[in-house]
Amino acid sequence: MSEKPVIIGVAGGSGSGKTTVANEIYCQFPEQSILMLEQDAYYKDQSHLPMEERLKTNYDHPLAFDNQLLLDHLQQLLQRQTVAKPVYDYANHTRSSDVVMVEPRDVIILEGILILEDEALRDMMDIKLFVDADSDLRIIRRLMRDIQERGRTIDSVIDQYTSVVRPMHLQFIEPTKRYADIIVPEGGHNRVAIDLMVTKIKTVLEEKTMI
Repeated sequence: MSEKPVIIGVAGGSGSGKTTVANEIYCQFPEQSILMLEQDAYYKDQSHLPMEERLKTNYDHPLAFDNQLLLDHLQQLLQRQTVAKPVYDYANHTRSSDVVMVEPRDVIILEGILILEDEALRDMMDIKLFVDADSDLRIIRRLMRDIQERGRTIDSVIDQYTSVVRPMHLQFIEPTKRYADIIVPEGGHNRVAIDLMVTKIKTVLEEKTMI
């Protein structure tokens, strides 16, 4: 059996550019050696709750995530086993009946707003990144995304940001910055940080092929 895969955590607030950073790193590698795992896929199943309860879901709170399932899947991937990644149905605010089969790879990029909040998840990561961006940039990016891609109104986005997203960021996400090995300012626009990460991963992969 080959050596244990490397897990890279990419955290950061909503609109920070963490997904862009994760995708930029991912795209630098051939498909057979790297995979992406999104924490967003691991929101808890809520099929047992009535719709009015599901509508109250705070997706920016640590308790919204099924971290145990994510940990189980990471353990299986480390043991070179294929996992059935859940698919979340945002329209119905619960887990879909669909799954995506994910095969093990040499490098696993784990991306999500709260991946550094959970100690057990942190302990599994070989490299921990926190993508940082000013709050004004994050709200502008979130506004543009939610209006263009999700058909939201400006008022609804601002209301959600001020009542939920911002306080959750300050309480749970921002404090996890201290656990990061590397803090990446300016998100996906920071070519130097992305290039450094790509070089580091290439070194790791080359060392594996030499063993």
